Amino acid sequence: MPQSNVTFQPAVFILTGLRGLGGARLWLGPLLSLMYIITMVGNCIVLYLVKNERSLQEPQYFFLSMLAGADIMLSVSTLLSVLKVFILGLCEIAFNHCLSQLFFIHTFSSMGSGILLAMAFDRYMAISHPLQYASILTDSCITKMGLAAFLRGIALMFPLPILLKRLPFCKGQTLSYSYCIHPDVMKLACGQVKINIFYGMVLVICSFGFDFLFIVISYVMIFQAVLNIASREGQMKALNTCFSHIFIVLIYYGPHIAVTTMHRITHRSSPLTLAVLGNIYLFMPPMLNPIVYSLKTKQIREALRKSFKFQRK
Repeated sequence: MPQSNVTFQPAVFILTGLRGLGGARLWLGPLLSLMYIITMVGNCIVLYLVKNERSLQEPQYFFLSMLAGADIMLSVSTLLSVLKVFILGLCEIAFNHCLSQLFFIHTFSSMGSGILLAMAFDRYMAISHPLQYASILTDSCITKMGLAAFLRGIALMFPLPILLKRLPFCKGQTLSYSYCIHPDVMKLACGQVKINIFYGMVLVICSFGFDFLFIVISYVMIFQAVLNIASREGQMKALNTCFSHIFIVLIYYGPHIAVTTMHRITHRSSPLTLAVLGNIYLFMPPMLNPIVYSLKTKQIREALRKSFKFQRK
């Protein structure tokens, strides 16, 4: 009987790399390993600096350390399966492990999105209401915002494994990526998937959609406040504090929107294009976040130099 006619809950799913690129393992394995090392080292350095350098004991850097923590956990969520596929050529992942992985991937992605929104609010307060900045963004407020982003991610993503667990699977076992995400696993299911589709759309709108909308609104108000600054130098100084965040927002939401859209029109999507965008969406932001902020933020560069000088002594 053909596999497509069989309904079952598979023992394993088959992960894939970049289909259509022969010999991709030869260069992708070392490249992804290097990216993971850069991600872990870079984000751990950010956490260390924010914890130990008094000059970085400010709200924007506390939010940056939260983003670094979310990026580390997101990378850990994918590390084992990705390196098994590209280094060892082992492509099987147990059904329950797949569901656990997708829960953590979506949870920490949602958390990262919420922290990016908090960082936009931080920039808005610093530029538009500098006199109230310190009194509003207290340590308690910052902690509550970070905790809210984390708990929102858990609350929104917790139903995903449950909704998938109830379904039979009759469309094969091969996934599009070297890791598990909800829309990719859902494509292999049969039966009543309308609930999954509806809830997936609710997640995109309530989490990433609202976050992106409010980030855009924050920057509209920031640009209005910048235009009210009298001097050109003052305007550029204010905008310069936003460039790193704007860049991270673009590389975070751009591929995410593209992947989400392509999963909705999967019959028109190239598997290779989908896989490339999926890897960019998941691997690039965690790696680039500490690099971009280190290059663009004077306080972090100075803290790095100070820390290395101390270590040498």
